[in-house]
Amino acid sequence: MSESPEHNFGQELERLEKRLDELVVICGQLKEENRSLKERQDSLIADRATLLQKNEQVRARVEAMISRLKAMEHGT
Repeated sequence: MSESPEHNFGQELERLEKRLDELVVICGQLKEENRSLKERQDSLIADRATLLQKNEQVRARVEAMISRLKAMEHGT
């Protein structure tokens, strides 16, 4: 016995509704993941800027020490 076209249509509609619900959930998960990744990226960018600034400060201090050592060397 063959199923009626209406029954087949109803089953297909239910299958599509379930799939749509799954896609809505996945979309929500992706939005949350994207938000979290953007937040993490912002944090890493800020950390990088801080590290670059500290690196520049250390470089300047080392250069100053080298200059003082050279001055002491030439002064003796």
